[in-house]
Amino acid sequence: MFDPALVTLSVLIAAVASYTALDLSGRIRAYRGAVASAWLAAAAIAMGGGIWSMHFVAMLAYAQPGLEVAYDPTLTLASLVLAIGVTGIAFKVSSRPGSGALALGLAGLFMGLGVVTMHYTGMRAMRMHAHMTHDPFWVGAAGLIAVAAATGALWLTSADGGSGWRRWLAALAMGFAISGMHYVGMLGVDFEHAELTPAVQEASDITRTTLVLAVSGTTFVTLFLALVASLFDRRIAELSAREAAALRRSEERSRELYRQTPLPLHALDARGIVEQVSDEWLDLLGRSRDEVLGRPLTDFMEPESARGHAASGLADQRQAERRFLSKDGRVLDVLLSTRVERDADGRFLRALGGLVDVTARKQAEAALRQSQKIEAIGQLTGGVAHDFNNLLAVVLGNLELLGRRLPDDPRLRRLLDGAVQGAHRGAALTQRLLAFSRRQDLRPEPVDVPALVAGITDLVAKAVGPSVSIEADFPRDLPRAQVDANQLELAIVNLAVNARDAMPEGGRVRVTAAAVTIGHGAPCGLVPARYLRLDVSDTGHGMDEATLARASEPFFTTKGVGKGTGLGLSMVQGLAEQSGGRIELESALGAGTRVSLWLPVAGSEPVPIRPREAEAAPGPGGEGLRLLVVDDDPLVLLSTVEMLRDLGYATVEAGSGEEALARLRSDGPFDAVVTDHAMPGMTGAQLAERLAEGWPGLPVLMVTGYAEAGGRTEGRLPTLGKPFGQEGLARAVRACLDARATAAVAAE
Repeated sequence: MFDPALVTLSVLIAAVASYTALDLSGRIRAYRGAVASAWLAAAAIAMGGGIWSMHFVAMLAYAQPGLEVAYDPTLTLASLVLAIGVTGIAFKVSSRPGSGALALGLAGLFMGLGVVTMHYTGMRAMRMHAHMTHDPFWVGAAGLIAVAAATGALWLTSADGGSGWRRWLAALAMGFAISGMHYVGMLGVDFEHAELTPAVQEASDITRTTLVLAVSGTTFVTLFLALVASLFDRRIAELSAREAAALRRSEERSRELYRQTPLPLHALDARGIVEQVSDEWLDLLGRSRDEVLGRPLTDFMEPESARGHAASGLADQRQAERRFLSKDGRVLDVLLSTRVERDADGRFLRALGGLVDVTARKQAEAALRQSQKIEAIGQLTGGVAHDFNNLLAVVLGNLELLGRRLPDDPRLRRLLDGAVQGAHRGAALTQRLLAFSRRQDLRPEPVDVPALVAGITDLVAKAVGPSVSIEADFPRDLPRAQVDANQLELAIVNLAVNARDAMPEGGRVRVTAAAVTIGHGAPCGLVPARYLRLDVSDTGHGMDEATLARASEPFFTTKGVGKGTGLGLSMVQGLAEQSGGRIELESALGAGTRVSLWLPVAGSEPVPIRPREAEAAPGPGGEGLRLLVVDDDPLVLLSTVEMLRDLGYATVEAGSGEEALARLRSDGPFDAVVTDHAMPGMTGAQLAERLAEGWPGLPVLMVTGYAEAGGRTEGRLPTLGKPFGQEGLARAVRACLDARATAAVAAE
């Protein structure tokens, strides 16, 4: 018969052992390596030792009258080792990653048979004056229960054992199953009494009470310590998990903050591979995160910048100039700054870098340098044109005087005409130089552009030849432009000739216009106003980017030697800018070229375009009139004086403004003063102001090659542009004298 208290104790031991094993199995899954092996051993001791303890307490619960039982220490210890060993091996097999149902079943079979073996080994350790016999049926039933209980224990330890009451229910079920295996096996045991042998007497030192106390006490203390260790480990693991989760959240927040920072930032590993980039970095290069991460930073640079970056290595640097390539092929000028992070031992951790996009600044600097270069060339060409005009004035004046005195020899006349034509071609070149340098004398007026184009269509057609067709298309109600009509005609002719040269096999030149309103912040660089955009386009071979970038530079030409001066577009640009507008060029190889001339819209009634009438050349008519001629250039002064004397005027010469005032005081009076503008000391405009104060009403003719010659007297002085011939000089002097006569009559 069985002692109910000990039976209950055995079931409790089995249940607590199962619970402890389930709890410890959770620690196995939480670790790897030696720590996992340690928790596996603890679970095996808890389960195997618990089964062993349950077995012996259950054996002690069985009692028959007159039957005293003692236990052999060697076999008792062997049964304990056997239980722990087979349980540990089974746990090891079932806890391996990827273990399937077959491995779990085989491990359960192995563990169940081992537990049965432990059970009967423990029974063999019993020393009593009786012989035991076992019923095979109950032995088999106990084995099946042991295998089922072992398989269940392994399944629970390999899977999620649950928590709380679920784990306790599983532990109670395991406790009843394991203890049930023992009591089923005991039902098949039959004891036959015999005389107690001396061997039994010697082995009876371990008594029933001692075993109960030792086994149950040791078991509960061991299981309690295992549960405490598991509890502390789980608590530490939970705290570690919380810290890890908090660290992950912090890293994720930092990563998100890094990504969303409004700066183009990146992080590199020791090989220069991109580990992290900000969204602004991706937006700058037009790429996605998947296209960037895991690739070298040099993959996104121009080859030369990549070589420079590789040569400098991953070291601290500030604002190194690099050129990056965006996904759409744009070249970005950036300043790259890098800071290397290292640990406490100086080992490389990562390189943090940032980009500053200076593409717009570089373009602005290039535009400024180009503007300064053009301005310097303009100042140079303006000065050269002025001096050249002086020389041409001398040449043309002397040639005209020479022509009057040459005999009527056809050969000499041809030579003289050739010299005059060459001088006029030089004068046309100086006009282009002055147009480029924005120093030509412009007379802006409201111009009806369609009427102007219609008036010069025949001239343009002759200039471009029969292989090029001219088309003009203008909208109705097109506003008039505020521009010098003569210079606009010359600009259109120049653009048409350039278009012809770009179409050696013929083509089409199209002239169109449109009214455009420019608002504030427009990228074109024009002040907010209404403009007329005049477009001249062709169907020629076009220009590549390098040629287009230099097309408007002075003296740049793609024509052969002697076929162009390189000043055509420069002259058009000078006209546009001096008129308050600008030009734009659009061209591509094989797609032709379009030149857009932006001109301000006029605010008054248009001036009708009328053909010029030929003016009769004035003959000699200066008898009795005295003129004071002022010029700091002796050659120009001599030529001007000779032409005036040939016209019948009496002249007095002065080489400066101060000398002219002295001549007025000593040799006056004079009927008019002819003075150059650009003179050292006192300019022609300043001389005119002194004359207006000291000799009011004295006519002054200003001779100059600059647009700004008038100064403060502009609008009140007649001017004569250099170079000039005798006819032009005679006409200008006569107009100046006639204006004084008209003013005198009006005063009377």
